[in-house]
Amino acid sequence: MERFIPGPDTRRLYRDALGSFATGVTVVTAAGPEGPVGMTANSFSSVSLDPPLVLWSPARASARYPAMTGAERFAIHVLGAGEEDIAARFARSGDDFEGLDCAPDADPPLLEQGWIARFLCRRVALHDAGDHAIVIGHVEECARREGPPLVFAGGAYGDFSPVD
Repeated sequence: MERFIPGPDTRRLYRDALGSFATGVTVVTAAGPEGPVGMTANSFSSVSLDPPLVLWSPARASARYPAMTGAERFAIHVLGAGEEDIAARFARSGDDFEGLDCAPDADPPLLEQGWIARFLCRRVALHDAGDHAIVIGHVEECARREGPPLVFAGGAYGDFSPVD
């Protein structure tokens, strides 16, 4: 067993320990000052059912941080199994909507492919959180499609199959 005590020599252990927690994979989109922008994020979570609130956490180091935290409206697309290419696309570049079935001029921009759930949100709070921010959104609309989710754990993508 490895033990984490905060310090510069234990950051990798901390990151690996966090990677033990499997998460879903989302692409968050917003209308930025330069046009539509997207970001892959696994920091999505529900906050409240009444009112309907969700959160996600963009990294301050990202070039997309100002657009994402400055947007009044955003969409969170929960990716389905097999959509690693979309996740990788928006992990690398936030403005690469080319060739996707999408509505990039909508506010917020909407992906029409690859998702199994989509939440259209209005930002209601923004909190400082170390090297990230916490963006809380009020869900104005959501949609759902059947299918297993794309999952990320231990630095790799996979899918989820429920136990019978």
